[in-house]
Amino acid sequence: MRTITSLILIAVLLTSVVSPLYVQAQTQYTITGAGATFPFPLLDLWRVKYGEVHPNISLNYQSIGSGGGVKQHIENTVNFGASDAPLTPNEVQLAPDSLTIPETIGGVTVAYNIPEVPKSGLKLTGTQVADIFLGKITRWNDPSIKANNPTLNLPDKEIVTAHRSDGSGTTHVFTEYLTIVSPEWDEKVGFGKSVPWPVGLGAAGNEGVAGIVRSTQYSVGYVELAYVFQNKMTYASVQNGDKTAFVEPSLQTLSAAAAGAAAKLPAAHESWSGVTINNAPGKDSYPITSFTYLLVHEKLEKAVKDKAQAKEVVNLIKWMITDGQKHSPELLYVPLPPEVTELGLKGLARITYNGEKLYDGPTTYSGDGLLSTQAKQAKKIPDWVRNIFKFYGDGQIGDDDLINGLQFLIKEGIIKLQ
Repeated sequence: MRTITSLILIAVLLTSVVSPLYVQAQTQYTITGAGATFPFPLLDLWRVKYGEVHPNISLNYQSIGSGGGVKQHIENTVNFGASDAPLTPNEVQLAPDSLTIPETIGGVTVAYNIPEVPKSGLKLTGTQVADIFLGKITRWNDPSIKANNPTLNLPDKEIVTAHRSDGSGTTHVFTEYLTIVSPEWDEKVGFGKSVPWPVGLGAAGNEGVAGIVRSTQYSVGYVELAYVFQNKMTYASVQNGDKTAFVEPSLQTLSAAAAGAAAKLPAAHESWSGVTINNAPGKDSYPITSFTYLLVHEKLEKAVKDKAQAKEVVNLIKWMITDGQKHSPELLYVPLPPEVTELGLKGLARITYNGEKLYDGPTTYSGDGLLSTQAKQAKKIPDWVRNIFKFYGDGQIGDDDLINGLQFLIKEGIIKLQ
């Protein structure tokens, strides 16, 4: 009888924790997003993984390019947008309550299709990459390229360049890099989601540019790292910002480029125009590296039909920038540093629905999980746990009762052992 009583006491204490989860699971929600192709493989994996934990939530993300994502965010036709480039000052004026929340870190590769060079590792300087896309270097056996690659069999073949035809954050990242390393590119072309390409073939999406490069001999294009690896494409090692080494794109070299960036970043509600980690210093830093961002309205009633769904949007984004980060390396994205995750959580804490805050949870993050400020400082134990052991201490339940009760909670999955 005392064992039953102990189980009832523990179950009552947990009712407020367990019941809301059960009720919420009954309502189905579809969360809509649109924008960058750069993080699409990761977003699609998140869709699957989040659905396994929250089967009542479906994510419908349209990979239409950063320009389209910004447009739909401004027009309030999706619950959140995604862009590889921060909003411009003009775009901020059209959506002044926008929050910019980094979701992951990725790299842009210089992918090529040279039959005589079947493996990755062609060495290119930033200036050479710019000159190829300017149409100044037109053949693969150009003396400047041969000087960097004396052991490669570079053919006397015309270079075919491929670029994005749609508005693209990947283009923003790539052309911003070219602007940094080449004054001539800066003067003649500049950078942005769309630019007036001097030469080359255009295609929509990372998949479009990758398609041209894969199907066209002697071509070269700029493609996000995950697409290159998934499609087993060959790619160049690009000279680092210090001009001391040619660096291969990888999780480690992208992470090196992002190191130390967190301390210099603005808050989610502030302007991110001009924020970049392109051509970062460091001998191991891959030079074409960028954050990619989620765009969400601080006043979420603009883009979501009801408060319950708005809460689910916030919950999903919270998961993406915390627990979801553990899936990033599977697709060669770099997980966010904890400081950047905290920046995003503080942004979520600003979101309201008709004046009511939607997130009042922890805004500090250790990298292993969310911590409230109190828990981080004092390692606070939840009250319901304290009360269980209070009953034990007061003699209301005995040793066997406590053990049996805990075993019951473990068996029911309420307490999980790791």
